[in-house]
Parts: sequence; structure tokens; C-alpha cells
Amino acid sequence: MRIYHPSCRQYLKLLLLFSMLFSLFINGPVSAQTGPVLKKVAVRTPFNMPAILNPDFSGCASFPITDYGAVAGDKEKNAAAIAKAISLASVKGGNVIIPPGEWQCKKIHLKSNVNLHISEGATLVFSADPADYLPAVFTSWEGLECYNYSPLIYAFEVENVAITGKGEIRADMEYWRKWFPRPPQHMASIKRLYNWAQDGVPPAKRNMVNDSSNLRPHFIQFNRCSKVLLQDLKIRNSPFWTVHLYLCKDVVVRGLDIRAHGHNNDGIDPEMSQNILVENCVFDQGDDAIAIKSGRNPEGWHLKTPSRNIVIRNCLVKEGHQLVAIGSELSGGIENVLIENCQVAPENDKLMHLMFIKTNERMGGFVKNIIMRNVKAGKLHEGVLGIDTDVLYQWRSLVPTVTRRLTPIEGISLENISADSAKFLTRINGNEALPIQKVSLTGVSLKNAAEQRLQNKFINGFVVR
Repeated sequence: MRIYHPSCRQYLKLLLLFSMLFSLFINGPVSAQTGPVLKKVAVRTPFNMPAILNPDFSGCASFPITDYGAVAGDKEKNAAAIAKAISLASVKGGNVIIPPGEWQCKKIHLKSNVNLHISEGATLVFSADPADYLPAVFTSWEGLECYNYSPLIYAFEVENVAITGKGEIRADMEYWRKWFPRPPQHMASIKRLYNWAQDGVPPAKRNMVNDSSNLRPHFIQFNRCSKVLLQDLKIRNSPFWTVHLYLCKDVVVRGLDIRAHGHNNDGIDPEMSQNILVENCVFDQGDDAIAIKSGRNPEGWHLKTPSRNIVIRNCLVKEGHQLVAIGSELSGGIENVLIENCQVAPENDKLMHLMFIKTNERMGGFVKNIIMRNVKAGKLHEGVLGIDTDVLYQWRSLVPTVTRRLTPIEGISLENISADSAKFLTRINGNEALPIQKVSLTGVSLKNAAEQRLQNKFINGFVVR
């Protein structure tokens, strides 16, 4: 073993000290913070839900896109500037700033430790050219994994990530709306995707970008991400589902104002995601305000990740199909959902149900422990609660049942709910081979029912208090 002389050791210490001082002089002080601070968001629920870990970027550096070549009206320069700012911000954690003004852009791919901040007075306008969302990325379409056009804002396998600010993000729909219809070529493509999933073809080989599939991308998709924050921004228009949380964990969605009236324009879709808080949001949708999902058929069965521990509170629905839909893609299972203190705008007379649980004989999965309380509505197009175990949409005639798996549904509770008018209070269409179990209504009122109030079949343990 080599033994250094004391004078050598002293020399080495001085050399190390000099090196540190020289680095400090050249690079400036090293911040102790290497990313956003993680805070715990505790949510009180009737079920056991852990605190949600969520990023706080208030102490992180700012990276204005104008420092990296952004020019109003130039989507190419803006896309390059945003990508460069994201890469720099991700090193130690930072806020990528979209300043006031209107900024044309292409796809945005987020990285860990980055907050995309849309300043008040800023509008980020996303191109309607499908070519701007290539190359294809690993995503999903209605519960089936595939490679498709990139979501307009996309994050894959990242953590400590956010989109915040009082500004606006908007999708230019000039081209996407042409894809709303479902012509024969489109139907053939989704049939092929469905069969690929049934046959076990790996998602890497399911490329859906061609001249006829026309599978519209999501506006925002967090795919396999954790510790996610979405706060305050306005979202206008969307090619497909607006905010898709896919296989995510620890997510807070707070204060969003979403208006999107295109085809399949759900507001928020948590899918196979856990520990989610959605609060103080406004929904004005062409489809469901919130739709909780967990994969279609084999995708949900082999990923084995239920949507679990989801709280939706203090939200307003201006327009939409359902306040909350459960399914129909739910093959991975859905449990522990609390919807409370929400309201449907009095002028909204198009909402179908406050809660609609939908599945079919091909889904499998499970639904249990779903609680809705303290919700007010005026006129409902259908009813307060709908449960249907035979919802197949286009798939009924498109493909046959390959594997029959029924969905056990148990523990649905509605408390302190009021609506002025609807066709019915509950319409529950259970499955004779697997009846629904334990549905309770406590303090649920419907002033005027156009039809029979309770239209239920194949259910055990239905209680009205």
C-alpha cells in the first residue's frame, strides 16, 4: 500500500481547494436545488389514499423561450426554441416560460424536472398539420396501445413535470375536424388494431400512421409519468381526448378551464392511473367531462394496473355528456373513486347522467367503491345514475367477442344529490350471469321524472334511504 508523505497530503488538499475556488469563479455558485421541491398533498377520503407527491417549481430557474430564438408567428423557430429551453431546464429543474403574445408551435415533448409555464396573456397555438406530430410515438387509442401521431403535448416516462400558468393553449382544428367522421378505411384500421391486441402483437409493431387510419392525437398525454401538476391554464379545442393521464401516479389537476366540442372531446381521462386529485376545474365538453378508464381487453388484463384512488371535487360542468363516466375501457379495473361538491351549470340541459358506469361482456376488469356526494344539477337528459353492462358502440358489429369476461360491479354510493328533472333516477342494466352488487342512494332527490324513477334489473342490494 502506498503511503503519502504528510507534505504531499497537504499539497493535495490545497490543490483540491484551489480547484473548487476556480470552478466557483468560472461557473458561479452551485445551487443546492437540483429540481423542483416535492410537496405532499393530503386528500381526505372514505378510503385509504396516500398523500400525493407533487412538484413545486417556485424556486427553480426560468427559461424564457425568447432567449432561445422564439419569434411570434414562426412555428419552426418556436418549436426549436421550446425544445432547447426544455432540454436546458431539465438539467437542474426549471420553468420554461411562454411569454405574453400568440405563439405558433408544433408538438412539445416534455422532460423530467420541467414546468411548461403559459404566462397570463400568452396563447400557444398548435399547428393543424399532422406532419408536425411525426415521427410516431408510443401512445394509445381508445384503450389500445400503438404508435400514432404524437399528442400535441407529450410526456413519456418522466417525473416531476408540470404545465401551469393563466395563459391559453389552443389546437388549430382546421385539419383535425376532417377526421371526425369514421369512414370505412378508418373502421378497418381500428379493427386491425383491435385484432393485433387480441393476437398479442407487440405495440411496437402496431403502427397506425398511414393515409387512411386517421387516428387523431390527444391534446395532452402524460404516459407512464409520476409527480405531475396541471394548474390554472385554459385549454381550447382538441383533436381527441383533451387531457389523458395514462399509467401515471401522483397527479394534481387544479383550476383548469377546458372547452373542447369536437368528436371524442372528453375533458380529463385518467387511465390505469393512481393517486389523482382533480379540483376546481371547469368543463365545457363535446363528450364526457371526466372519463375514468383502465385499458381495453388484453391491454388492461396484462398491464394489471387499476385506476385507483381518484378524487374529483369542486368542479363545474357547463356542458358534456356525463359529469363522470366509468369506462367503457376498464379491463384493468377501477376502484376507490370519490366525486364530491360538484355542480352542473343551470343552463346545461344536455348532460346525460351525473354518473354513468359502462362496460360489456368483453371487458372484464372490475368496478368497486365509487362514491358521489354533494352534487347539484338542473335538467338531465337521461338520469342521475346509469349503469349499463352492454355498451359496445362500434365494436358490436365491427369484431366478434373473442374472450368473454364479465365485469363485477360492487359498492356504488350516491349521497346528497339533487336534480330538477330527468327521465329517471336510476337505470341499471346488470348482467343476469353476474348481477351488480350493493348500490345505495342516500338523500338523492329528483323533482320531476318523465318516466319510471327506478328502472333496474339484475342487481342485488339496491337501497334507497
